[in-house]
Amino acid sequence: MVPPSGEQHVLSHGAQVAVVTEVGATLRSYVDGDVPVCWGFAEGEICGGSRGQVLAPWPNRLRDGSYEFAGVRGHAALDEPAKANAIHGLVRWMPWRVVDRRSDDAVRLGVVLHPQPAYPYRLALEIEYRLGDGGLVVTLCATSESDRPAPFGAGFHAYLSPSPVTVDEVRLAVPATTRLLLDERALPVGTEPVAGTPFAAVAGPAPIGTREPIGALRLDDCLTGMVLDDDGRWRARLATGGSSSATVVWADAVYRYAMCFTGDTLAAPDTRQGVAVEPMTCPPDAFRTGEDLVVIEPGRSFSSSWGIVPSGRS
Repeated sequence: MVPPSGEQHVLSHGAQVAVVTEVGATLRSYVDGDVPVCWGFAEGEICGGSRGQVLAPWPNRLRDGSYEFAGVRGHAALDEPAKANAIHGLVRWMPWRVVDRRSDDAVRLGVVLHPQPAYPYRLALEIEYRLGDGGLVVTLCATSESDRPAPFGAGFHAYLSPSPVTVDEVRLAVPATTRLLLDERALPVGTEPVAGTPFAAVAGPAPIGTREPIGALRLDDCLTGMVLDDDGRWRARLATGGSSSATVVWADAVYRYAMCFTGDTLAAPDTRQGVAVEPMTCPPDAFRTGEDLVVIEPGRSFSSSWGIVPSGRS
């Protein structure tokens, strides 16, 4: 029987094993030896909580599912009906075909997003997952096949596993200086510095070794003002228990936002089972506000990378 997420692409490199699915090019599982790096889902399950999904051509939420860009209107289905939002783009439930699979440690998948009411543009998307000594590298390329400029944003809904402890016991350090203020529909209404707020416990310049466990802190928050390392990337770290080693999520500078989510709104038994650190190129509702939108000209491409370094490999 075919799994709900379609064909399973198993990648391996030494003790590391990752599984990427046909449906959504989703990172279903990632382990290093017997230690789960990501909180994933079983082969026989439908993805829940957006675990490991690719979020494009917009990440996060779109108010009322409608927008206008350069005189062209889009109308997307409200797949977050309780808040009257369209959420997480259009490709996360689409089947992605294999473009290249020449080694055990990498796979490249592709999908064409054809014009539709929600997105009246044609985009060819390719994504490569590659394992190496330094962990998992994910590279996305979006090419416009439209005859007019296309708005674009991307995000990735990676959850880090707290194993062998609980979410309450992890320590999190995201190099962000600013938090977006969100309304009751989880849409931006302003910003505030994280310094001097409860969010300084997980954001800001303090190193992971000085952080306290997050305890009962509930996160469903978008952080920005990312502080880049010398190589032009930012790095968020999650440490379990009293360990001095941390799992790292890194991203190119174009990922100016990180949505952090502790899963408190997920239904049991999924509540607070993982910590999502989601690199995003733009904030929620960017198709309406234009904030940090990528614009892809006809025939041109946009490419970016992010990745995960398991604890002990950084």
